[in-house]
Amino acid sequence: MSDTKKYEPPKVWTWDAENGGAWAKINRPIAGSTHEATLPRGKHPLQLYSLATPNGQKVTIMLEELLALGEVGAEYDAHLIRINEGDQFSTGFVEVNPNSKIPALFDAGSGSRVFESGAILFYLAEKFGRFLPKETGPRTEVMNWLFWLQGSAPYLGGGFGHFYAYAPEKFEYPIDRFTMEVKRQMDLLDRELSEHRYLGGDEYSIADMATWPWYGTLVLGQIYGAGEFLQVDSYKNLHRWAEEILARPAVQRGRKVNRTWGELSEQLHERHDASDFELKTQDKLTPRSAA
Repeated sequence: MSDTKKYEPPKVWTWDAENGGAWAKINRPIAGSTHEATLPRGKHPLQLYSLATPNGQKVTIMLEELLALGEVGAEYDAHLIRINEGDQFSTGFVEVNPNSKIPALFDAGSGSRVFESGAILFYLAEKFGRFLPKETGPRTEVMNWLFWLQGSAPYLGGGFGHFYAYAPEKFEYPIDRFTMEVKRQMDLLDRELSEHRYLGGDEYSIADMATWPWYGTLVLGQIYGAGEFLQVDSYKNLHRWAEEILARPAVQRGRKVNRTWGELSEQLHERHDASDFELKTQDKLTPRSAA
């Protein structure tokens, strides 16, 4: 493999704010806020600040699954955070998540802030006693896969997705390297799902909710436009699992929340009540203040 340009690292790295492609403006080498702004608060104890990226979908799917089971305490307000506009760097958001990444959850009932998508799933599973086995063996297996996803998704999103779909220039080496790892991960999931209905066993859990927005949508050809490139149809067991989860009504609702792109029928910019899913299209696209 050969690149037409040879890059020589400088002795001291300096930040070029314009380097990095479509998402360059959301990345910077320092933490903390850039501007003063308070976060909105809705009427429910659970306040979610997010965007419908795969990490954001994990949490809205979990909340909709809890509500589908009749857990009224899982009612939530989902406020839109436009990461391309820097909403995650406001003083209000940084108070909830000092790492300035979506999703972030504030539980007014307990006064707890919860950040990192996997931590939010675990927090909600513990709070409601759902989607996480109580027995040590099955619980450990589910947690194995939850932590696996949290460590693996950056290779898909920040690695493969960035260099294949978003980087300002395409280079063979990073695309080849991350493709190899993503295919290894899909093969791993496919082998696991040949033996079990779901990740971690035969019961649907937070491990599935964490993994589906990344690898489920990937194998269904819904992200990065890379289905043919990655030969996703060859992962039969992973595909079966992805289709089964997509068919769940709560998943169909959860994946729409805080979505601002794609088909208009698939977008719900903010969610403050279950009836928001029934709003007319234009109302769904206009974030409203929660009553």
